[in-house]
Amino acid sequence: MDLSGKKIIVTGGSGFLGRHVVGELHRKGCKDVFVPRSSKYDLTREGDVCRLLVDYRPEVILHLAALVGGIGANRQHPGSFLYSNLMMGAQLIEQSRKAGVQKFVQVGTICSYPKFTPVPFKETDLWNGYPEETNAPYGLAKKLLIVQLQSYRQEYGFNGVNVLPVNLYGPYDNFDLQTSHVIPALIRKCVEAKEHGEEILEVWGTGTPTREFLYVEDAAKAIVRAAEALETSDPVNIGSGHEISIAELVTVVARKVGFKGEIRFDPTKPDGQPRRCLDVTTARRLLGWEARVSLPDGLERTVAWYLQARATTRAA
Repeated sequence: MDLSGKKIIVTGGSGFLGRHVVGELHRKGCKDVFVPRSSKYDLTREGDVCRLLVDYRPEVILHLAALVGGIGANRQHPGSFLYSNLMMGAQLIEQSRKAGVQKFVQVGTICSYPKFTPVPFKETDLWNGYPEETNAPYGLAKKLLIVQLQSYRQEYGFNGVNVLPVNLYGPYDNFDLQTSHVIPALIRKCVEAKEHGEEILEVWGTGTPTREFLYVEDAAKAIVRAAEALETSDPVNIGSGHEISIAELVTVVARKVGFKGEIRFDPTKPDGQPRRCLDVTTARRLLGWEARVSLPDGLERTVAWYLQARATTRAA
């Protein structure tokens, strides 16, 4: 599909991932891109979803809007995470089908994978168990949307596709310690510990779990590529294909920031899923896409962006 002449809606387009996706669409020559604001269109409400589609009449929808957060936020608000993510996606897919939307891209999550999925995660492993408990409600809500698009393709011929990005990081990430994911949280903690002259940095968990991380600009390219080229509703992993332990990650972030104190892990806090690393061969085969930005380079860019943004905020 040539997106350049299409009317496109990007839900969540003003968020962390969304602003990079919108930027990638503009680089592709797309001039008619609309980003709905939640203050005007509450996607958990059917009436607002219908009004959005009537007001804008999109040909393509990239659905990125989501209620997300780290382990702490997921443990504190499991009902909100399940309800909001399920209702936004289910209603938007149903009304898009009725409105004749030509292509729908659903951005899922690897939190949908079973807790003890063998590494590397293959898309065929998705139904082999229950997700890790701390983020299961969020993961299950997104998982059901995969089934919705698969069943809608089968019954209605609706062209909806599913991509499953791994943990993202990069400029414009959420650095709020109450709701952020691991990389922005570690960057902020290391920066503040260095500034305050602290000798000890405490980190949740044992440090033994592994995670895979993808630079947000690489993810944006993959999502836009899926809108152009993906023609199956079966989920497609989007990741770098490389894993790193939390302990090693903390060491790398501390070095990038310049924190030289002791790193102390708190095993009374949850680790989350034991390991995460994706098999990304399907993305290479179907999308002709692979990650370009290495973790060291991506961390360097992210730390630099955060320090600049922090300095700008303080100077204001």
